[in-house]
Amino acid sequence: MTYVVSTQCLENYGAHCEDGKFSSGNAYWKMKGGADYIVDGLERIQDAVAFVAALCTQNNISFKEFPVKFRTIEEWEDELAELSTDYQDFLLASAKRVSPQEVI
Repeated sequence: MTYVVSTQCLENYGAHCEDGKFSSGNAYWKMKGGADYIVDGLERIQDAVAFVAALCTQNNISFKEFPVKFRTIEEWEDELAELSTDYQDFLLASAKRVSPQEVI
């Protein structure tokens, strides 16, 4: 099966010039982009989500990335069909194809 797992990134602007901690009142998180990971070689969507989480998840004082949406490749393509051609092309070109069989 092939799945698409989308991630969300957050950046803590407070960590650039201060300690970035909530306890200090210096945390200032902003939503940033994310990525679409096309996952091949797994039979269950749960495994695809866990694989992407292991591959890309970050969780530190200045940056976080984590899975937020997951679906089959067909469902993702249906979503793309509703978008403008330029945006479809961008999303297709920027999607990252990954597979547990190709991880060294």
